Amino acid sequence: MYELLGISLVLAALLTVNALASFASAGLWRFLKSPLQSCSANVRAEFLFAFRVAPLLFSTLFVTAFLIPAYLLHEPYSTNEVVGGKLALLATVSTIGVLLAVSRGVRSWLATRRLLRVWLRAARPAKLPNVVIPTFVMTNEFPILAVVGTFRPRLFVAEQVLSTLTPEELRAAIAHEAGHLNARDNLKRSLLRACRDTLLMIPCGRSIDRAWAETSESAADEFAAQESPAAAINLASALVKVARMIPAGARAAVPVATFLVGNEGDRGIRARVTRLLELASVKRSAQRTFVRYRLLLPMMLIAVPFAAIVLHHSNSEVLASIHSLIEHTVQLLS
Repeated sequence: MYELLGISLVLAALLTVNALASFASAGLWRFLKSPLQSCSANVRAEFLFAFRVAPLLFSTLFVTAFLIPAYLLHEPYSTNEVVGGKLALLATVSTIGVLLAVSRGVRSWLATRRLLRVWLRAARPAKLPNVVIPTFVMTNEFPILAVVGTFRPRLFVAEQVLSTLTPEELRAAIAHEAGHLNARDNLKRSLLRACRDTLLMIPCGRSIDRAWAETSESAADEFAAQESPAAAINLASALVKVARMIPAGARAAVPVATFLVGNEGDRGIRARVTRLLELASVKRSAQRTFVRYRLLLPMMLIAVPFAAIVLHHSNSEVLASIHSLIEHTVQLLS
């Protein structure tokens, strides 16, 4: 019963703390959304990523640094407490959430790997200017220009994209993908998919997921546009041309990849083109606003819980208080 009770408490705490932290994170983003509009897209993307992963990180830290040590140090092994129905229900819901997240991650990885093998069989290696990762040209119905892979990224380009874009437009489009590589967006995308419903069955963070996806595209556009105003105009032109090549009803098929034009629709393309034309009309120094400090504030959001845990964990009274809370929780849920 000692082990079963401990496991049930861990799962229930993960679910509860993650739920509370998720609602707090969503509320904080709504509060900061307007002030952050004056920042560059890469700053907003870093904040969104931090807001999305912080609940899972915080709940995991709370359980590993507080709840488990408090239970092991203060709970007698010969405890006569039992796992009540309410506690068992919370633990079950948490387990289902974890299994769903793991299943989603595995399915996404397998689907990406399976499609990658198909693409590689149909593609031929190519050399493109200013591209340092393996590059492949292929025939595909969808006008692909995408980086696929997290740790071994590859660039795939459809034949019709190469034949339609001018050299300047192709260079700007490749610079957009370089922006995704520089930000490690495929890795972030994988982590966000894992965080989506890991321990919370109510996916209140999906609005943040969508906002991050849109903002990361804008950030990659900004990265490409930093070269010159002409690069911004060339990228806007490339977006329009590639978007017009998408067959009606077709969608990007790779779960973990960064596409020049994916599934954002006409409205998203228009917004990106408008923003690029704006970037072409401003000075490069203005475009680089906050770029140097884009990671500072999001890292502070994550570092504060770390610091609190390190400071308080050294105090044995804190663990005793946590154990007292555990006792009250077990009685409440029995």
